[in-house]
Amino acid sequence: MRVLFAGTPAVALPSLEALMQAGHQVVGVLTRPDAPLGRKRVLTPSPIAARAQELGLPVIKADRVDDAVQEAISATGAEVAAIVAYGALVPEAALGLVPHGWINLHFSLLPAWRGAAPVQHAVIHGDEFTGACTFLLEKGLDTGPVYGTMTEAIYSSDTSALLLERLSHSGAVLLRETIAGLEAGNLTAVTQQGEVSLAPKLTLEDGHVRWHEPALSINRRIRGVTTEPGAWTLLEGQRFKMGPVELCPEVTELAPGELRIETKSVLVGTGSHAVELVLVQPAGKKMMNATDWARGLANKEDVVFE
Repeated sequence: MRVLFAGTPAVALPSLEALMQAGHQVVGVLTRPDAPLGRKRVLTPSPIAARAQELGLPVIKADRVDDAVQEAISATGAEVAAIVAYGALVPEAALGLVPHGWINLHFSLLPAWRGAAPVQHAVIHGDEFTGACTFLLEKGLDTGPVYGTMTEAIYSSDTSALLLERLSHSGAVLLRETIAGLEAGNLTAVTQQGEVSLAPKLTLEDGHVRWHEPALSINRRIRGVTTEPGAWTLLEGQRFKMGPVELCPEVTELAPGELRIETKSVLVGTGSHAVELVLVQPAGKKMMNATDWARGLANKEDVVFE
């Protein structure tokens, strides 16, 4: 089948590769424009753009699907569009450009977690499982009928980055099977059923750890925002970043945000019981072991996170 592939970040790469390996003809790739990266802000192609160029595929770079982009899409002669984390809305006027429509691989079990950050919200809210689904794109936000689903357990050690990596591969298989079913003409989409929940894009403030909250909620939030936008707190008025923490239910005497530095561990009080810091990044420093950071403190008394 002649496929237009729309995607931008690395999480979309397994899907592009799966469609290519299945023998589909990828007639064009739609991705976001080059973006400035690193301290020197060097304009860098998206992971999908870079891979498409390696494969010799035609690339359309655009941050919005305007009239010119729609003309370019029509010119590809695509029969179906597969979209995985493209990062921009597809307007209603563009939905009819391909005969089989736009098939979106979404990393949740719709209608749960409609929006830009479904995996992060699933981890933050303590879901026991999630998954991915393929659905027909329509005017509403992630409201279209579903072609197929797969499920994935969420482990207590999962960060959103680890979970998304797994889903990117299992979801690629689902997308490949969906496109094959459409080509064979034996696949029918069904209306979404169940409780709707929303997963808006996370902001920097979503990574702010509130130490008065219960330890389990803090643990889930930190894992949910790892690696983006990242977890942080304030220490002496400066942002102090951290990686996932370990729960310490036996330690209950520390006040929220209060640190206790031991020989082999650094504990922080919460609204319930303590958590242990593992990796930290003080302002202006690189990520390091929490115990190494603690050894360098000039005054280890009265250290409190805000």
